[in-house]
Amino acid sequence: MIKDNILKIKERIAQVCSKANRDPSQITVIAVAKGRSADEIRQVIDAGINDIGENKVQETILKYDELMNQRTIEPANLRTIRWHMVGHLQTNKVKDAVRIFDLIHSVDSLHLAQEIDKQASRINKVQDILIEVKTSEEATKFGLKPEETIEVIKELARLKNINIIGLMTIAPLVDNPEEARPYFHQLRELKEMLNSLHITPYTLHTLSMGMSDDFEVAIEEGSNLVRLGRAIFSRQ
Repeated sequence: MIKDNILKIKERIAQVCSKANRDPSQITVIAVAKGRSADEIRQVIDAGINDIGENKVQETILKYDELMNQRTIEPANLRTIRWHMVGHLQTNKVKDAVRIFDLIHSVDSLHLAQEIDKQASRINKVQDILIEVKTSEEATKFGLKPEETIEVIKELARLKNINIIGLMTIAPLVDNPEEARPYFHQLRELKEMLNSLHITPYTLHTLSMGMSDDFEVAIEEGSNLVRLGRAIFSRQ
């Protein structure tokens, strides 16, 4: 089932990239494994997806440790697994998060970024992060307001043990994927503005946007990273 779902997703990505004049190799699928077992993650890896997204640090630790000690995964595949923190990150979980995750998508405050920088410095790591931007008015969503991002990123760019590679957003749940387009378009425009103003000494090149219901529209609007859970793990 998982392998078949991934094949269908890759076909859909190829189709939308053809339509949008994009290269499918530029799109990374992150398998969001919240509530999924280590064995299900192993199936995802066997099907050719090495980017694993998690929402909770404690749940990740259990699966991370199990997979790293699991003899059913080829050592070469283990070395290529990239772990993504895609859920809200609390400051008291940062120490473990920095140890495990290759990319933290959900940095939504200066305080959180400073803690990430501090914990990363303790293990001589430069932690890749994305700034989470709240492009909708939903009260339940986390993230910086778009108008806050310039000043916050200016401050973050001074920190030595984090590397800001781009932006992330979560669009509202909608019946028609086209209704999510304005939120993705806004994030792309924000990234382009930040780059034009040279807010960081390097180019922000990554947009993490799009989930199971709207990832094709997100790709059309410039997403590099799509976060897919149900589309990968559920029976279609």
